[in-house]
Amino acid sequence: MRTLTNKRVHFGEFAGPLAHESAIFDWQLIATQELAAASDYPFAAILEDDGIPYAPVVVDASVHRYPEIGDAVNVDATPVAVGESSLDLIYEMTDGDGDPIATIRATHVTIGPDGSALPLPDAARDAYASARVDEDLDPGPEPISEPSTDGGDADPAAVADSASLPSYGTTVSIRSPHVEGAELAYFEEYPRFAGTALEAFVAERGPSVGDMSGEKWPYKLRDWHWEFKAPVPFESELRVDCEVVAVDQEVIRVVHEFSSGGTTNIEGVTEYGCFDRTGEPTTFEEVMLEPFR
Repeated sequence: MRTLTNKRVHFGEFAGPLAHESAIFDWQLIATQELAAASDYPFAAILEDDGIPYAPVVVDASVHRYPEIGDAVNVDATPVAVGESSLDLIYEMTDGDGDPIATIRATHVTIGPDGSALPLPDAARDAYASARVDEDLDPGPEPISEPSTDGGDADPAAVADSASLPSYGTTVSIRSPHVEGAELAYFEEYPRFAGTALEAFVAERGPSVGDMSGEKWPYKLRDWHWEFKAPVPFESELRVDCEVVAVDQEVIRVVHEFSSGGTTNIEGVTEYGCFDRTGEPTTFEEVMLEPFR
């Protein structure tokens, strides 16, 4: 279903010359709302009953290119699995020419006031089931291959000395600017928190991102797999711990854990890439990799 059509990318959705990663999450959320309304299980009705509508519990995503200002964005949302309470959707984001921007696969559940997953109403389940397709799209980071034992070539990321790679982190107070309608941290904020921690770490060990940015824009989300374990309520102190596990010319792979009050809220793997000023993926310059050596 085409749930977003010719949405123009605006200045407020940008970080530098390209769309911010959080804008992609926002377009996904808009598409989810449109699909939910068309399937007779809208967000508004769930919020009225103090539920958390269509909360993502697993997200796998790949960015093919980042839009520039004025680019058109289209989003098609397609059910690929329908359970008693869960809904798996594939989101295909394309530009005005039909070229791919991003692919996302997300598992959603609606959470009731007591914290349990609510069953999908029969009408909504039937609507999603009738629209379901068999889809083999598998976005997100590829597994890192093991080093070769027969003398052959190995993945450069796989043979990196992970013991010498750094870790870093930050703590964020969850205040009103980070909170959505259910008084929980809004899920598009998590990549912002991770990105802020990464840029602060880089600035401590070398040139800032602003000093590096020219024809290339580094450290933008490229592929990620995040699992949402528990919501983050208003006025929490959220700890963001980041462990760098692989570095090469194409990607910087980071294992993330977001936690509050001794509880793991989110864990996952993120690959950051480098993109040129037109939004196309490119390679990191050596100065961009030095902080991770």
